[in-house]
Amino acid sequence: MATRDSIDVVIPVHNRWSLTERCLELLREQTIPHTVIVCDNGSTDDTVERLGEAFADVRLVVLGANTGFTTACNRGVAAGNGQTVVLLNNDVECRPDFLERLVAPLADDAGVGSVAGLLLVPGEQHIESFGLSVDPTLAGYPRLRGANVADAQATDPLLIGPSGAAGAYRRTAWEEVGGLDEGVFAYGEDVDLALRLRAAGWETVAVGDAVAVHIGSASAVARSSWQRHQGGFARGYFLRRYGVLRGRFAVRALVTELLVVTGDAVAFSHDLAALRGRVAGWRAARGLERVRLPADLADARITFIESVKLRLGVYSAKTAS
Repeated sequence: MATRDSIDVVIPVHNRWSLTERCLELLREQTIPHTVIVCDNGSTDDTVERLGEAFADVRLVVLGANTGFTTACNRGVAAGNGQTVVLLNNDVECRPDFLERLVAPLADDAGVGSVAGLLLVPGEQHIESFGLSVDPTLAGYPRLRGANVADAQATDPLLIGPSGAAGAYRRTAWEEVGGLDEGVFAYGEDVDLALRLRAAGWETVAVGDAVAVHIGSASAVARSSWQRHQGGFARGYFLRRYGVLRGRFAVRALVTELLVVTGDAVAFSHDLAALRGRVAGWRAARGLERVRLPADLADARITFIESVKLRLGVYSAKTAS
């Protein structure tokens, strides 16, 4: 049996106390010992005070401002010393055996650096994500989103790593690659981490019986201009860091981005926030060392048409972020 110090559950939060409270209550029911580290990103709804009153056993990291998902997660991980790190959104409700099943592959195989659980939408009939996959342009997608729970499997499309909403990481693997890239505020950071872990030689697995419900869609609001700018920023930033526009899929990447940005501006948002974000992200990555990735990490079976459909579907989806 693992000791309490062997698993750190890191939860970045920014307001939404009711979600955090429910998440922490369910973590108290887990079948395996663990340490919870809540990293508060400048909440203004008394989250910090309420945590101290209701969850004195939770380790609290107060950042004082909204520094972004990537920074909050990195600070939370740095505050712990568990051999295993679990990133968990505060709008994820875990079954009692979720942690125990999620971390099991890390104990069974020293070559495994990350583990993806099965996230369901409210009602538990359909999949929100079963890890992540990437197409040949290194755009990331939630695996099997929208599929029936009965169709969950770990091989198709190709698994690249866990979603940052609920994923386990071996601390030595996390530290080897430097954790999340703080060059982006949010969006795409879990895909990037997954790619860098795989490039470093770490394996990843998906566990179908590590089940949690991602309730974000139940309280979703349309993505704001700011959120779409940040999503575009991350895409532009990583396109440059990976050198995608210098590779064989440069034309496909450019055409896909053009279609996604145009579709968003014309059919959904009626503004250019996504385009401006991409330009800003591209500029922010100027001069940074290129991240070199093996060609076999992408799922070549994801065709151009499928990529466009997936990108528009994910991009126009509602989110509770």
